[in-house]
Amino acid sequence: MDQNLRELVLQQVRAEIISGQSMPGSMYSVPTLAASLGVSSTPVREALLELARSGLIEPMRNRGFRVVEPTLTELRNLFDLREVLELHAAAIVARKPKKNLRKLVPFADEVARAVKAEDIGHYLEADRNFHQLLTAAADNARLTEMVMGLRDQMRLYGIKSRAGLARQNESAAEHYQIIELAMAGEEEALTNLLRRHIRAWEPIFIEALSRMTHPREPIIANRGRDR
Repeated sequence: MDQNLRELVLQQVRAEIISGQSMPGSMYSVPTLAASLGVSSTPVREALLELARSGLIEPMRNRGFRVVEPTLTELRNLFDLREVLELHAAAIVARKPKKNLRKLVPFADEVARAVKAEDIGHYLEADRNFHQLLTAAADNARLTEMVMGLRDQMRLYGIKSRAGLARQNESAAEHYQIIELAMAGEEEALTNLLRRHIRAWEPIFIEALSRMTHPREPIIANRGRDR
């Protein structure tokens, strides 16, 4: 039960951070967040510690966990590394003589439904599940771990902007194309599409991050923070 609760807390807090709902400097308190969610402190603490290991938050002695402020350089580096590793994994999948990627279709459907409903949290989780399963099809557990670690460190600032919403619509259709190209073994077309699929977000995130201003004092976000 605690494991399931931990995953739910992890998904929620991760989505809040990477979507920009919880801004840099926001504080997460284990007891406050646990109380707001109606769960025990153990799964909350475990979820926050995992997010700290991924670099999204950092522990603050006797205060909780603070959302880490990203930099443009870090964001660009994440895009560079993601492109290298995710395209490599996709190329391996495309070259496989036997593969069944039909399990990807329900996640592509979930992405499309989330975009239509303008549900950012659902979109982020469905998109993450899609790419985790696609990368895992390369049968390299360490590669999958690295790719998902990089994806979980992204900050999707601007995802709710006009450009961000338009990009979500485009990406929903691209998921189905990715499946078709991977199944057909079209390695070059697949990697070209996946490169665009990844990199098209970069100017949106960078523009939003560049425009951000940060107050000197930590921001108190909406749910489960120290006061």
